[in-house]
Amino acid sequence: MISILIVDDERSMRDFLKILLTKEGYDVTTAPNGASALEHLQDNSCDLIITDNRMPGMSGLDLLAAVKEESPDMPVIMITAFASPNDAVLAMKNGAFDYISKPFNVDEIKSVIESATKKKDGENRTEKISDSFPGIIGSSREMLKIFDMVKRVAPTPANVLIYGESGTGKELVAQAIHANSKVAGNAFIPITCSAIPEELMESELFGHVKGSFTGAISDKKGLFAEADHGTAFLDEIGELTPIIQTKLLRVLQEREIKPVGGNRIQQINVRIIAATNRILEDEIAAGRFREDLFYRLAVVPIRVPPLRERKGDVPLLVNHFLEKYSSLLGKEVREISSYAMEVLMNYNFPGNVRELENIIERGVALESSNIILPENLTLPRSNSQSSQPEVEDAHDTFKAVTSEEELYDIGLENIIVGLEKRLIRHALEKTNNSKMRAADLLKISFRSLRYKVKKYGID
Repeated sequence: MISILIVDDERSMRDFLKILLTKEGYDVTTAPNGASALEHLQDNSCDLIITDNRMPGMSGLDLLAAVKEESPDMPVIMITAFASPNDAVLAMKNGAFDYISKPFNVDEIKSVIESATKKKDGENRTEKISDSFPGIIGSSREMLKIFDMVKRVAPTPANVLIYGESGTGKELVAQAIHANSKVAGNAFIPITCSAIPEELMESELFGHVKGSFTGAISDKKGLFAEADHGTAFLDEIGELTPIIQTKLLRVLQEREIKPVGGNRIQQINVRIIAATNRILEDEIAAGRFREDLFYRLAVVPIRVPPLRERKGDVPLLVNHFLEKYSSLLGKEVREISSYAMEVLMNYNFPGNVRELENIIERGVALESSNIILPENLTLPRSNSQSSQPEVEDAHDTFKAVTSEEELYDIGLENIIVGLEKRLIRHALEKTNNSKMRAADLLKISFRSLRYKVKKYGID
């Protein structure tokens, strides 16, 4: 059971949160101030801390600093009735998981708590998965199907065709198959078919003998021979020319190769794993790929889904890349704000996992604090769902609200309220009712927008 420590000087708030979260299945303990919370933590552990900010004696920010000094990975959620942008930024930069203003929505705090507590569970699941599938991050239903397929096909000598969009991690799946196979201790030779010039492809794959062509100054062992008794991974298999396709078919049928310019046939025992981002059935129909070669390669087909079809894996991948690039770049950026995570969850990732990795690497490189904030996520405007559309100048909108003659009859305060309502409605319309994007558009915080939407009864 997940344990939560509630720290608040108001007994009513402590009692309310304890009743609410106990009903949700959490083990809840409360403390009236920061000192009592630290005393409790000396002899007890917990999975999450929810603390008020402004309390007598030790403030929530002080408690946050003390907790992070002892337990850097402890998620801490700050709650306050005195919302201050400076405090919010400071809390997030000092490692708070999130910052929530009172009065808060019950569903909102449930969602934030669920995200905070799932993070550790997700990291544990990732570690377990990584034991058998090094480098592959994911616990979604789609990825679990792939793990199951890899476990079943890896011990067999069957050829495998892995297909999926660029950047989905097809080579990682191939490596996992090899790592779980009976030849795991032997060579794994990756071959990117599109990276080898056409005139050199045959020599690279099958080798050549000295003097077989200009520049062949010595015998060369081909990549298939290098992979003998191991695995050859042919990436972008759809790029092979018809001549090489024919020669590859012979390798698959006869398990033999003949170097360029040579007369001696060499027997090989190599497992072939191929990958493609093309639809080979369409290539066959167009006459660009041999149908018999396709069936030889696709004894076991495995589809790697694009990231947009397994959004549940995004937080796990983000945490993995944060850890990776914090170490590589020598920085301590180990967290991502919930707003930044929402931006990522609303993005379609046309470049898939590879694009997400690049986004996080840039975010870590640009971030000056220890937590990635939305402004340091650089997403392409043409593809990002969080891009900010243009809006009319506020003066034009003001003129739409009222004429100059009406101003003195209605009153300034009512005019301002009406202007706010119209601007908010306009921003929501422009962003298809995305409060996150509308808040960015209006240059206000997400929480301020949510408060105003509720205050003005805007649907």
